[in-house]
Amino acid sequence: MITLARPSAAQAALRDSGSLVVEPGTIEVAGRRRTYSEVRPAGLPQGAPLLLVFHGSNQNGRKLRAFSGHTFDALAARSGVRVVYLDGYKGHWNDARVSAGFAARRENYDDVAFTRAVVSRFTGDGRADPARVHCAGYSNGGQMVIRLLHEVPELFAGAAVIAATQPAPENFMAVGEVRPLPVLLVHGTRDPLVPYDGGMASMWGFRPRGLGLSFAQTAAYYARRNGIGTAPVSGRREPGPRARGTSVETVDHREPGKPSVRAVTVHNGGHVVPNLTAAAPRLLGQTNLEFDTGRAMWDFFTAEAAGEARG
Repeated sequence: MITLARPSAAQAALRDSGSLVVEPGTIEVAGRRRTYSEVRPAGLPQGAPLLLVFHGSNQNGRKLRAFSGHTFDALAARSGVRVVYLDGYKGHWNDARVSAGFAARRENYDDVAFTRAVVSRFTGDGRADPARVHCAGYSNGGQMVIRLLHEVPELFAGAAVIAATQPAPENFMAVGEVRPLPVLLVHGTRDPLVPYDGGMASMWGFRPRGLGLSFAQTAAYYARRNGIGTAPVSGRREPGPRARGTSVETVDHREPGKPSVRAVTVHNGGHVVPNLTAAAPRLLGQTNLEFDTGRAMWDFFTAEAAGEARG
């Protein structure tokens, strides 16, 4: 069951975020200077959980923080998580799609190595617990998370993919060993850029970015990777006054002893990060302002770690 936090909870979390420390950082990877921003509660002890967040196209970590209504910052304040927003090269990631034509691909930026270096920095000096490292990505950042799930899954305890679907086989170039992990997927049915029912992703019909599976096929793909053979279980919550014409449905793929896959459909939702405070521009579609992506993600990961979501 997914928790839909009330607006008062969001306000409390944002009040708490006044004690957050925001600290920029740089790291050299393959002779290139890469940047990131760390967001943490003041006085956070060593060995805290670590969440890496990957932004969407034409964004950076700072822009995603605002675009997502600071849902991940609120998570840091509320749950004592060290959140690190990584910055792509010229606003994009070198993800696993064959069709990706961003400068990060053309100039061969190694974003997998960048990720590995950031994880090593924070776990190597004890600031983060290596057994509690997670990643989350929106849009192009979601595609980057998909690449990480296939190429360096050993780095993570779980992953969240928002507004991105698994590339079609002919559009997918990542290779690696299968390692089952808990995966949370979030997608709107009226996403104007990444079709919920699968097909060609594009910028409103221009700049095609390759074929992708449907959202349901994406969830089934990760369920198979986790060895789940049971039928999924669905549930739906009644929308409230801040749903803005949307509603939330969850489909859980779970089997005892195996990491779960949770697919969150936002009916009538757009190409957005659902959150409690900030609606995305209208051309991206509707933003549900009752579903807190950061909270829902962490509740899922926490339950997985405790074995609750697998029962």
